[in-house]
Parts: sequence; structure tokens; C-alpha cells
Amino acid sequence: MRCWWLSMVAMVWLVTGCSKPDSEAGFAGLADSRDGSLGFEQPAPGDVLVFPEDFGAHPAHRIEWWYLTANLETEAGDPLGLQWTQFRQALEPRSTDATPPEPSAWPMQAAWMAHAAVSHQGQHWFQERLARGDLGQAGAIAEPFEVWLDHWRMAAGDHPNQWQLTVSQGQPGQQGYWAFDLELSVKGLPVAHGDQGFSAKSASGEGSMYFSLVDIEVTGTVTLADKDLNVQGKAWFDREWSSQFLKAGQQGWDWFALHLDSGDKLMAFRLREEGGHFRSGTWIPRSGEPRALSSDQLQLKPTAGSGPVPTRWRLQVPGQDVDIELVAPEGNYTNDGLFPYWESPVSVSGSHSGAGYMELTGYNN
Repeated sequence: MRCWWLSMVAMVWLVTGCSKPDSEAGFAGLADSRDGSLGFEQPAPGDVLVFPEDFGAHPAHRIEWWYLTANLETEAGDPLGLQWTQFRQALEPRSTDATPPEPSAWPMQAAWMAHAAVSHQGQHWFQERLARGDLGQAGAIAEPFEVWLDHWRMAAGDHPNQWQLTVSQGQPGQQGYWAFDLELSVKGLPVAHGDQGFSAKSASGEGSMYFSLVDIEVTGTVTLADKDLNVQGKAWFDREWSSQFLKAGQQGWDWFALHLDSGDKLMAFRLREEGGHFRSGTWIPRSGEPRALSSDQLQLKPTAGSGPVPTRWRLQVPGQDVDIELVAPEGNYTNDGLFPYWESPVSVSGSHSGAGYMELTGYNN
């Protein structure tokens, strides 16, 4: 789950030339779609995931994203964090089987945004790209899997579980150039969050469809300051779609995806709001079925931070004997796009050790 009410509304503001949105616009964001007046479909309990179709675009829904974070290590043993995200924002709905408009008509039914970042030795490289939909500049297809915006691309290779992710910023040999070229080996089946993939985002029941691939082996090259770094490690891939933004009164989002050295994995988030926070998560054991976690089954709170952003957290799942501290490395890991948000690797210590990623929004960082 991403910084959906900021990035999505920001993208439409930029592409269409509208006035800058208020982040308190409400869960429906640009307009109220809950009455169906805009024609967008909205996920609800009882909806089911369908594969491989759900890896592709959902034009009948208003917002969606493809998102990967990776905890990697260089040959020298230095940790390196990496993020890639692509968003789609629809301005009007279209059925999945409808014929897209001709590019010559200069359509504006959807807009796209991509984010990429690398974190290494206390430094953070970030870039944001925007595209207009239905022109071929950006898109997503389910089979063979491919998501792209300009030359940034994630795509399956000869085998559906072998993916390649390529991103570059600037020109090779010039100052500020950075890039990554990674091979992703997808292990295991998709993990459905919440109720068979319907992930509630408030006590009143609004939500999204949400699944993850939590066991991805990564090898490849990251280029920073004209130096090629051979890397390997683990990645986590999220897929999510909805037609609603944050509910009115919800102030921001704290999200964590963790690879524990025990072989277990954990996703947890909270949505901050007055009078209490809405929490949810998924415990993914090394063996056995994933288990949805409700607000009363997990505790998540900051313990320290630098400036407005809390960079140390305590996460507890008593039913799984989990009591851990999550710590971001020293440095500023703000993705400084149209609307800044924090995206950083974290180390895990306490009852379990490991590594993962966290995203924090709404702190005005």
C-alpha cells in the first residue's frame, strides 16, 4: 500500500493542470465515487483475486500501483536498499474488455507516475516520472507480465517467474547518473491480504484489493557515481487497486514489509486518525498459511525519530511471539517528488532479526 492520496492526486493535478489538491480531500479524493456517480468499480468483501489477470491494469478502478522494495547487499557486504513503484490514475472508468482509444485522439482517460530510489551508505537517490495514458508511453499488461513508463521497465522473461527490472536516470558518464538492472526470481504463490485479498483501510470498511509476492531472489547491478555494484538479496512486490482515497480524518500512513531471518515474513500498517489508529497486517509463516492480523492482534508505534519523521518503531504481534524494533539507517530517505514521503530500509532486532522496508506519509517531511 502506497502514499495513495498524495501521489495519485498530485499526478492528475500535474497532467491536467488542475489546482493543487488538499490532502484532506477524503477517502474518495477527487470526487465521491461511493455513490457510483463516476462509474468506477470499488472493491468489497467477497471479491476474489484472479491470476494472472490481476497483474495487469484495472481500468474500471480509479487507482492502482505495482511496487517493489529490495534489501540487497554489495560484494563488499554493504547493505543497499532499492524501490520501484508505478501508479495508474484513471480520470474516467473503462471496462477491462473495452477497446482503448486511438493514440491519435490524444486521450486523457488515465495518467501514470513512476518512482525509483536507491539508498546506500547514508545517501538516497530518487527520481519521479510522469506520463499520459493510452499513448504507449506507459502501461501494464498481465501476460506476459510487463509494466513500463518510458525506458523504466519491469517485465517477465522467457519464464513467467523470471522478471527483469531496469531503471536509469541521466546519461552514463555524466554527473548524477544512476541506474539499476536486476534479475528477479519469483518464488511461491501470491499472498492475499485481509479477507481473501480485500484489505480494509478503516473500521467503517473502505478498502482495496491487495496481494504480495514476498519471496523474490534478486541479483544484478546498481550503478552509482559511475561505479557498478554487484548486488544480491531479497525483494517484496505489492499489487493494489481501489477507487477510493484515504478516508476524511485519516492523516497518513505507516507501512512495513519485513523479511525475518527465521524465514517468516510480516506486513503491517496503520492509518493515523484522531481518536485512534486503524491497524492491519499479515503474518506469513515459513511454512503454513498466511494469517490476517486485525487491529487488536498487533501493536505498532514509533519510539524515536529525527525531525518530524519517526525512524524507530516497536512492532508487536503477541499471538506469534513477535516483539521487535525497526530502525532506519542514518540519513534522509525522503522521496522528494511532488509530495514528499519517507521510504527507507529498516533493520529488525528483538525477538526476531531481519530486514525490510518502511513507508511513512503525512509527516510533512
